[in-house]
Amino acid sequence: MPESTHILVYIGLLFLASQIAGRVAGLIRVPRVVGYLIVGILLGPSLFGLLDEELVQHRLVLITDIALAIIAFSIGGSLQIKEIKRLGRSIFGITIAQALGAVICVCLALLAYGELNGLKNSEGDSNLFLPMVLIVASISAATAPAAVMGIVHEYRARGPLTTVLLGVVALDDALTIVLYAFAMAAAQTLIGLSAEFSWHDAILGPMQQIVIAILLGGTAGLTLRFATRWITQETGLLAFTIGVILLTGGCATTMHSSALLANMILGFVVANFIGHSEDMFRQLEGIEEPIYGLFFALAGAHLDVSLLLITGGLALLITLARFGGKLIGTQIGA
Repeated sequence: MPESTHILVYIGLLFLASQIAGRVAGLIRVPRVVGYLIVGILLGPSLFGLLDEELVQHRLVLITDIALAIIAFSIGGSLQIKEIKRLGRSIFGITIAQALGAVICVCLALLAYGELNGLKNSEGDSNLFLPMVLIVASISAATAPAAVMGIVHEYRARGPLTTVLLGVVALDDALTIVLYAFAMAAAQTLIGLSAEFSWHDAILGPMQQIVIAILLGGTAGLTLRFATRWITQETGLLAFTIGVILLTGGCATTMHSSALLANMILGFVVANFIGHSEDMFRQLEGIEEPIYGLFFALAGAHLDVSLLLITGGLALLITLARFGGKLIGTQIGA
């Protein structure tokens, strides 16, 4: 499309294309998320190029932030205190075991790959293989909340399995922050950017991020609780709720904390400490489907198909190792 094309044209195209793809996916009995991703890949810069790289990487990134904020809020709102008390041991056990399982399996797989291909750490900072192994392994612990929530939302899943799943997704975000910070501190030491291992960067830094997210989400939830006493119209309640969600995510990002975790805490506080909170979540459900479509279509557009041709074997190895680690870890934790 011409460079002068207004950005709303692309947003409208994504809305329509994702919804059509989602309906087609439903007809062939696969999750709508798959349809959203495929249409994003097709429209992205790697294939048809209707969405160029500048648009995908920069101009539309705000849509991703908005979608993740609302999705995180919905995940937090799905967690009830009484259910957590009943299933808490399972949630904590599975969270820790599946995260560590993914990290260990990916780390071992990449080290074996490096050994087979002669990628050995050398003196100085000329070889970054081991530091990169640590970073990739730590990232593999993360669980994408949008994909999980999208499928739960589509099939309207309820019950102990869903509660445990969403609880694991919520806690996994905080745990991954710690694991990633630990890996980064170790990597900086290995390549000589730091004289010695920094416990502050590895432990205190991420804990500070988590505490800030909890405080922001909790404060926003209490503020919303107070405001609901004065807002009676449903449209006003929806607008106020979205405003608080976006404000919470924006403040968390500004303070270098986790916007996902902050909005999960916000949703948790709303669900458990605000009367008639189901009205808020019911209204949000009306706008969630197009948000999921837009988010996953953009996620698909980010995929660089040419990179798969270059790193396809290594990407497949990481994917399988991560899958195996999470599966084994979940079984042990459960």
